[in-house]
Amino acid sequence: MRSPTSTVVPSPDTVSVPTDPDPLGLRRRARRARWWLAGLSGLLILSILVAVGAGPVTIPPDQVAGILGHHLFGLDAPSASAAQDAIVWQVRFPRVVLGVLVGAGLSICGVALQAMVRNMLADPYLLGINSGASSGAAAAILFGVGASFGSYALPASAFLGALGASLLVLLLARAGGRVTSLRLLLSGVAVGYLLYAVTSFLIFASGSAEGARSVMFWLLGSLSLAQWDGLLAVAAVAVLVSVALLTLWGRRLDALTVGDETAHTLGIAPDRFRLILLVVVSLCVGVLVSAAGSIGFVGLVIPHLARRAVGAAHAVAVPVAALMGAILLIWADVLARMLLQPQEIPIGIITALVGAPFLITLIRRFHARDL
Repeated sequence: MRSPTSTVVPSPDTVSVPTDPDPLGLRRRARRARWWLAGLSGLLILSILVAVGAGPVTIPPDQVAGILGHHLFGLDAPSASAAQDAIVWQVRFPRVVLGVLVGAGLSICGVALQAMVRNMLADPYLLGINSGASSGAAAAILFGVGASFGSYALPASAFLGALGASLLVLLLARAGGRVTSLRLLLSGVAVGYLLYAVTSFLIFASGSAEGARSVMFWLLGSLSLAQWDGLLAVAAVAVLVSVALLTLWGRRLDALTVGDETAHTLGIAPDRFRLILLVVVSLCVGVLVSAAGSIGFVGLVIPHLARRAVGAAHAVAVPVAALMGAILLIWADVLARMLLQPQEIPIGIITALVGAPFLITLIRRFHARDL
């Protein structure tokens, strides 16, 4: 018989060791990212249908879907009047499409810029691109610069100003031979203040109160110039290419965020990669600012929300940020159109009202962490 105090040692073959099939949480994060992408995609489609139908003449979402399906996919003509068809297809849908492109583009550029300069409070306008576009737009509105471009004089002048600002930042950042995060950041701030002064000088030198009002409205951003033309097509190409490139470069952006030493270890040349990112971000932001004016806070707020939702991996954060930014700007434009009808509020005011409290919360969180 076995003594009551004796113990039985189990055989190693019978010992069950608990194992976690996903010790690093990779599968859980991937599943979470897929849910976020699917949910945001559905919300974006719903937002487009509702936003296109919202306005002084309300059009139900089912009629909006029918009109868009007829024009986009050749479906049977919907039971809508000619006036409703014109409102949806010629007026509101181009505006919503531009809002989707601008919101997505500014958001992904904010993600890339925060990784590029390793500063979580950076946004696309930190590089002075916005100030350069503003100077070009002011010159076009107040003094007729770029009149040879015809109806594209304003966006063309704004884009050339943004391109000039980007080149100036690049020259200053490369003056020491290396394009470091700090040098790029300081160059962008310096160029931004310089060109902001140029814009202010142009406004005062013109002596036109109406012209100054037009410049100020453009500086605060608006989607009212959206129409089916080449500018919208250029914006679509710029945003789609930027989303694809930044998503493919996700691992490189991850390495750049950690530090230059880590990037070197992984075979990435950080200086060269920053130059490539600067070119991509500058072209994308330049096109978007020339089409919609200066719209702030989108590129600052959305990257933080995207990382909070799906983590810091840029291969997932970039598309999630694009969807979040598109949805935010759609609804910001709806508010800008409808709050003070028939007068339209610059969309930059709406995004600032959303972004400023978020920035204050972020600063307080950083302060608490330091304590």
